[in-house]
Amino acid sequence: MEIDANDDMEKMQRSMEEATGDNDGDSGVSSLMAELTSSIPGIDEAMSFAELMKQVQSLDYDVVVFDTAPTGHTLRLLSFPTILEKALGKVMELKDRFGGLIGQASAMFGSNPGQMQEMLVGRLEETRAVINKVNDAFQDPDLTTFVCVCIPEFLSIYETERLVQELSKFGIDAHNIVVNQVLFPEKDAEELGEWFEANKNKLPKEAKEICGKMMARKRMQDKYIGQCFDLYGDDFHVVLMPLLDFEVRGVNKLLEFSENLVDPVDLEES
Repeated sequence: MEIDANDDMEKMQRSMEEATGDNDGDSGVSSLMAELTSSIPGIDEAMSFAELMKQVQSLDYDVVVFDTAPTGHTLRLLSFPTILEKALGKVMELKDRFGGLIGQASAMFGSNPGQMQEMLVGRLEETRAVINKVNDAFQDPDLTTFVCVCIPEFLSIYETERLVQELSKFGIDAHNIVVNQVLFPEKDAEELGEWFEANKNKLPKEAKEICGKMMARKRMQDKYIGQCFDLYGDDFHVVLMPLLDFEVRGVNKLLEFSENLVDPVDLEES
């Protein structure tokens, strides 16, 4: 499924209208909430986390796979429960001090003050309980693990290292790294280089240029693959996925692609 933050925000707004008895959606409270929710920074991460909470609560599937965004967005998503837990704790501490203010504001917008305050506090308590449940699931290695996927280039390896360190701080299990789009993972650049030097004079000019660029890319990839194994080889399960001649789309192609994960290239034998 693909999470649409705008769609989820509309559902949230409708549920608040039903809770406050504002069915026409034209009251000041509805307008205020619509403006506030649409301008919240990180709303995409919040909606993604809300969907994650639903899946953890319902447990309708044996395995739930979240295909996360690049590193920066992923870390914001993973830090969201901690940030929200702290924020909710502060709000709950201040609810008694500002209860009268909330009541006055809701009365100005034509809503029942007691009902509005009770609804907000109830939602906060309910959300807090679910966040604690999700956090426990995140930090249980028997329930949750994070599979890091990168390509053999400097920036991607650097981002993966940053991700692994942050996951460790969050207490989230991560012991698998997939290195994708690898040129001929069963061969090394030195072996291919020997073949190229022995045969390049027999090749047409265009083929020689193509093979030369391929060799440059292979040498670069091998350098960063070596760094990846130096960093993670002892503690992580590192899998090299070959660069394919086709786009992986459809069930048959996915099954074919998955064979490389189940039965990866044995670098010791190659």
